[in-house]
Amino acid sequence: MEKLPRGIIEAKSDLELKPLWTSSSANSKDRAQRSVNLLAMPVGIKQKKNVNTVVRKFLSENFTIVLFHYDGNLDGWWDLRWSKQATHIVALNQTKWWFAKRFLHPAIVSIYDYIFLWDEDLGVKNFHPGRYLDIVKSEGLEISQPALDPNSTGIHHRITIRNRMSTFHRRVYDARGSIKCSDDSEGPPCSGFVEGMAPVFSRSAWHCAWHLIQNDLVHGWGMDIKLGYCAQGDRTKKIGVVDSEYVVHQSIQTLGGASAKKAVNSEVTTKKHGVDVRLEIRKQSSMELQKFKERWDRAVREDRNWVDPFSSAQRRRFWGYYRRAKV
Repeated sequence: MEKLPRGIIEAKSDLELKPLWTSSSANSKDRAQRSVNLLAMPVGIKQKKNVNTVVRKFLSENFTIVLFHYDGNLDGWWDLRWSKQATHIVALNQTKWWFAKRFLHPAIVSIYDYIFLWDEDLGVKNFHPGRYLDIVKSEGLEISQPALDPNSTGIHHRITIRNRMSTFHRRVYDARGSIKCSDDSEGPPCSGFVEGMAPVFSRSAWHCAWHLIQNDLVHGWGMDIKLGYCAQGDRTKKIGVVDSEYVVHQSIQTLGGASAKKAVNSEVTTKKHGVDVRLEIRKQSSMELQKFKERWDRAVREDRNWVDPFSSAQRRRFWGYYRRAKV
């Protein structure tokens, strides 16, 4: 950049669509309505109806919409009225974290105050983006997620379950399981933790989280364990779960195989070329979880100037708990 005159340097970008021609009045209108928040989702055509419901809620709050098409089907979306307002990115059989690493670089999304990186199978009947952000801002949450309706499928951690008596919560109390959550518990999964299906990041938190995503470990398992390091301060205060604006996690597995609903109704698992695709994906995810742990431990050993602010004993306990919960 030293080769350029300072005044011409444009260090930021965004994902806003620009018209090929426009009038001065339209320019003024565009500047006034520019989105300051982003929703990015991996999508397949089978979940079109649910995605349409989610996107329409976010568009009512003037979000920028980015869809990651993992099934290659783009033409099937053009009949939706909002589709031409969204940015569409296509790559076959890639995960949310693969897309995010390549297309949501912090410099590209730097104009957005909050980045919602959501799965496609979330029911949003009881969720309102504007009210959600009001709570996040007022409580100073840098990383958050909406609570999960207790009737959701695929609940792995009690901290994500909705508490009907509160607007939000930062911790959970639980005497069951291998990890006991009490007032003395200061880390995942008791406090300072959100799961990977519906995370919401502030601009600063995403700058850190993007660097945490490993370029070659596409499933993202294990990364949510470490998001507390990106909380821009005390993770027990800067990370929280919003109860009043909650979602239903439907746990529909579409990438690489049959949906969870079909799997329940039939003992036949989708197979291609004699390979059980869902089983292979789970094996790959488990291997990646181990690789991520090894890389983290190696990085900690090699960076002698880095000081871990969190308890190593608690961290070791959670690695074991996390693996059992996921597998």
